[in-house]
Amino acid sequence: MKMTIVLLIITAVLMALIAGLFYAYSCSLVLGLGKLSDVEYLKAMQSINREILNPVFFLSFMGTAILLPVSTFFLRGEQPVFIFLLLATLAYLIGVFGITVVGNVPMNDQLDQFDISGSTAEAIKQMRENFEARWNFLNNLRTVFSVVSIVLVVCACVWHKDV
Repeated sequence: MKMTIVLLIITAVLMALIAGLFYAYSCSLVLGLGKLSDVEYLKAMQSINREILNPVFFLSFMGTAILLPVSTFFLRGEQPVFIFLLLATLAYLIGVFGITVVGNVPMNDQLDQFDISGSTAEAIKQMRENFEARWNFLNNLRTVFSVVSIVLVVCACVWHKDV
């Protein structure tokens, strides 16, 4: 098996894991969390945001950010595979990685610093109102971009000449 095929398979698997993660958040996790009280919601999101910072998540999230451009580079002479991978890379780096770093992470950090037990009910309500809808919107964007990316990576796999 050629190295480019192995690279494409690993890239596709990592991309699918990330797309699945954001999809699961969008269609189930945030819906369930949305039914919680303000205090329960904020505590749950603080816990989730802390726990996701683990080696397994970083491997797939950062691995995809590295392997997509690497795959694109190694298959730059093969059309239309190169175009699929280039578009997948742009969608991921801008729509998934970029939104996460610029949008969700700063919100997660702000929530992490919020002292729920030392805050008034009004402050807790305000924090949730400032956090929940915007975070969910950004996550839905990440979901769309990650699904677009995985579709493009699958197309690259299908059109790759050595498959």
